[in-house]
Amino acid sequence: MGLLQKGKWVDRWYETSNTGGEFRRQASSFRSWLTTDGQAGPDGALGFKAEKGRYHLYVSLACPWAHRTLISRQLNELQDYIDVTVVEPIMLGNGWELDDPLYGFDFLYQLYLKADVNYEGRVTVPVLWDKQTKTIVSNESSEIIRMFDTAFNHLTGNVDDYYPKDLKQEIDTVNARVYETINNGVYRAGFATTQEAYETAFSKLFDSLDWVEDMLSRQSYLVGEQLTEADWRLFTTLIRFDAVYFGHFKTNRQRVADYPAMSAYLRELYQVPGVAETVNFDHIKTHYYASHLTINPTGVIPVGPSQNFLAPHNREKIVVG
Repeated sequence: MGLLQKGKWVDRWYETSNTGGEFRRQASSFRSWLTTDGQAGPDGALGFKAEKGRYHLYVSLACPWAHRTLISRQLNELQDYIDVTVVEPIMLGNGWELDDPLYGFDFLYQLYLKADVNYEGRVTVPVLWDKQTKTIVSNESSEIIRMFDTAFNHLTGNVDDYYPKDLKQEIDTVNARVYETINNGVYRAGFATTQEAYETAFSKLFDSLDWVEDMLSRQSYLVGEQLTEADWRLFTTLIRFDAVYFGHFKTNRQRVADYPAMSAYLRELYQVPGVAETVNFDHIKTHYYASHLTINPTGVIPVGPSQNFLAPHNREKIVVG
């Protein structure tokens, strides 16, 4: 754990003394956009042209935010268009470590400094890197998945749409609650340093999981009968929940496996072609239990739980726009 300050790496855990023990995530700093022709992205963000082989994606197989981008790369058939480097699962005093194929770096923070020698803040994954201009296009996962959804369509011929225009408002509404109370909610509970902050996050998390269970008992997906980005954004938290968050982050009222509709939904999404190969429980459990020594000082990694995501889900076939 750590961050860059004045061009130097500083090993430091998250600061909660000024927030009443509440964990607050730093906003992503690199927010440019991949587009079909290199024109500006939404809200005038700097545009980069979608080209085969030009971009490189740095991810952790443990990180749910990076996991979104790996799934999107699979679903949008970008394996031959965007190369990937996977960082090491354990993140300790030097932050994310890697065997960098582009520049021979040992640590991800070196890549951030190559992009901006004055960068200050946390060094996170995913990172979408432009090999041509030698800079970071984006480190915001929610935007990277939308770039992957559209920017390369003219090259790949893939026209699956996980953020369809007619559902954008509904998707954004669902995303907002899921992000605040579930995706980030598990971290708010796990990284809380006061009882009050923990219990507040815990309560909001399970209120939202109950809400999701109720929706999935009445409809196929989070936004009606069509699979959208909202489902994949939730998936990367749910797939980690029973193995990590339930115990490690003390979000232990009940497991995803204890929700009938949600657990079937999770199995269905896992069984979508190409998705299972993006899930690596060795990396997931190793990272959380062996990196978060403030929470788990021994670094001992649990053997369980036993999970079978290939069991029949008994749900109808997926519909994609």
